[in-house]
Amino acid sequence: MKVQWNGVYPALTTKFTADDQLDLDLFAHNLEAQLSGGVEGIILGGTLGESSVLEVDEKERLVKFAIEQVAGRVPVVLNIAEGSTREALKQAELGEKWGADGLMILPPMRYKSDHRETVTYFKTVANSTSLPMMIYNNPVDYKILVTLDMFEELTECDNIQAIKESTRDVSNVTRLINRFGDRYKILCGVDTLAMEELCLGAHGWVAGLVCAFPAETVAVYKLVKAGRLEEARQLYRWFLPLLELDIHPKLVQYIKLAEAEVGIGSEQVRPPRLPLIGAERERVLGTIREGLANRPELPELDAVAAH
Repeated sequence: MKVQWNGVYPALTTKFTADDQLDLDLFAHNLEAQLSGGVEGIILGGTLGESSVLEVDEKERLVKFAIEQVAGRVPVVLNIAEGSTREALKQAELGEKWGADGLMILPPMRYKSDHRETVTYFKTVANSTSLPMMIYNNPVDYKILVTLDMFEELTECDNIQAIKESTRDVSNVTRLINRFGDRYKILCGVDTLAMEELCLGAHGWVAGLVCAFPAETVAVYKLVKAGRLEEARQLYRWFLPLLELDIHPKLVQYIKLAEAEVGIGSEQVRPPRLPLIGAERERVLGTIREGLANRPELPELDAVAAH
């Protein structure tokens, strides 16, 4: 299925059972909630998906299961976050073999590559696959900034089509558009900056709290794109305390707690992560429950254009 890189793309959490196996039944339940909410693609094996602790056979099962469940309704994108070019090439090959529709790729993990190394890494992987790719630009968490000059060199690769913009600098959306026009699709990758970046021209939102609140996330996107900014502002103001759960080192635990609280997930994480306990859990749960207590009625969106 062709990836358009528009709209809301949830970075899905990976569901686990109490004995640390993939919980595909619960994954399917959450996936249906996302599709019912109006998302336009899904991303597997990202940071929220606990990619660093997933085994290759588990990624294969997730991708193939998701493709079967989605049944062509939206594209399925697989994340690549590897320390070596060799392993990234292998993951790209496997993703294509398993039937993924696209790839999201981070710069090399653990080693802080320079300009030439970063560009060479992305080009090498892009040239190895026919799948469309989105580059995940997150220097805050992963220490490598993909600069405008790097993106200039990467225009040579037709299948590098999109950017997950997570620099935390909303001005970068405008810089990218000024420099590249419509060459790249831009998707906001930071929940707390999503409305701002969509107003500046971002095409989509790679979202985190969507895992627990799909309808509200899609509503913010659609309202902004329809120019219904006051309605979007009111919804976003309600949403912001919840969205802030996405910008904490324990975002996986926080968002999984939210999923559990709304009935479309569980708190099970894979060690070394551990479920929240004590005062921290109560604090996060308080934020979630306050949001649920004041959950707004969503405006009519059937007639709102998606893009």
